[in-house]
Amino acid sequence: MFVVVFSVNTQPVGKGRPRFSKVGGFVKTYTDQKTRDYEAHISQAARTAMGESDPIEGSIRLSLVFRLPMPRATPKKRLASLLDGSVRPLKRPDLDNLGKSVLDGMNGIVYRDDAQVVTMCSKKIYSEIPGVDICVMEEE
Repeated sequence: MFVVVFSVNTQPVGKGRPRFSKVGGFVKTYTDQKTRDYEAHISQAARTAMGESDPIEGSIRLSLVFRLPMPRATPKKRLASLLDGSVRPLKRPDLDNLGKSVLDGMNGIVYRDDAQVVTMCSKKIYSEIPGVDICVMEEE
């Protein structure tokens, strides 16, 4: 069973809505720059983690832990409950949009296509070091 584990220590960004522009009478669809930059960070970390390995061909189990920055106006009394996980992030970005950015960033590097992901477990927590911890396992 093939396993890849890596972290990306940059603030997680949810997949942005598609943007549209009109060019020469045609509508062009594109991804916003913030999402593209985040997906590029994920891609670079995935390339480093994979080394010389080829993308996984079979079904995949994926685990994602999104470490979000603590709210700026957090009282010191509440800080411990944020860090120990007893208080979880209930605001944006949405968990499903965070996952989409990571999945798209690993496409063609860790696996051929994100359609290969058949099991996914993800969660949001508060952390002093924002980022995402990624574990990709080939299912047997």
